[in-house]
Amino acid sequence: MRAIRIPAHGGPEVLEAAEADRPTPQSGELLVEVSAAGVNFIDTYQRSGLYSVPLPFTPGVEGAGTVREVGPDVTGFAPGDRIAWAMSPGGYAEQAVVPARGAVHVPDGVEDRTAAAAMLQGMTAHFLVDATHPIRPGETALVHAAAGGVGLLLTQLIKARGGNVIGTVSTDEKERLARAAGADEIIRYTEADVAEEVRDLTDGRGVDVAYDGVGKDTFDGSLASLRPRGTLALFGASSGPVPPVDPQRLNSGGSLFLTRPSLAHHILDREELDRRAREIFQAVRAGELDVRIGGTYPLDQARQAHEDLEGRRSTGKLLLLP
Repeated sequence: MRAIRIPAHGGPEVLEAAEADRPTPQSGELLVEVSAAGVNFIDTYQRSGLYSVPLPFTPGVEGAGTVREVGPDVTGFAPGDRIAWAMSPGGYAEQAVVPARGAVHVPDGVEDRTAAAAMLQGMTAHFLVDATHPIRPGETALVHAAAGGVGLLLTQLIKARGGNVIGTVSTDEKERLARAAGADEIIRYTEADVAEEVRDLTDGRGVDVAYDGVGKDTFDGSLASLRPRGTLALFGASSGPVPPVDPQRLNSGGSLFLTRPSLAHHILDREELDRRAREIFQAVRAGELDVRIGGTYPLDQARQAHEDLEGRRSTGKLLLLP
């Protein structure tokens, strides 16, 4: 079978398409024929070495496909089942071994590509508005990269809960997409001071929460955009890691809250995983959540997918199609 391998940390050029042995599911595992694999910033962090992963490895922590073989001690899954998963490695391949504990059934009415596109980013958006800072009606959120994969989903989920969204984007096309998702106001972060614009748009009050997956380039502006006792949820670092922060800045900013959440800590048990996936899939089936697939690539073009993602040339979700 074909798979992408990373023999050494580096840029997109280290992604290699090669023949690999067909994996065998062990106890508690499923062998899956991969229909679509999500391309995420966590893949680029692992590829670059920002996140430590033993070498060599096959990237890809999210996907959807059909179960072909069930390992020992697995219940609830059978060959032929359509499943999706997140936070399990090895998805950039024609076939992958997936722990059954991290897999969910894909319901009728949800295509494999949509399921793959909705798992990691959909559940991330879900826990951000559901657990990290539960959105209440009338609250205002700052959403960075509002036309990105998480940004578009976040915007829709915030609006569904009665919140208001100030989104940041860089182009006319991205502004159009963010507004179509429900963003109330848009800031061109490449042309304006985000914190100043936020203060103008909120009559000097600031936002209740800033959802920031960009990191280094936006962190200071996010902190400066918060109301007293507001929350900065830093859930990614697409522009690079944030330098160390003096906690006194949180005090001087108004007793602010800063958190660095991740999906793995919000799907710790079967019940929580099933609930988040179920609510996302239900919203998709009901037409209440639009999962935008911004680009698809053959497996051998994984390098191009990473270059497009890191170059901020994409909107919505990018997928590899083995």
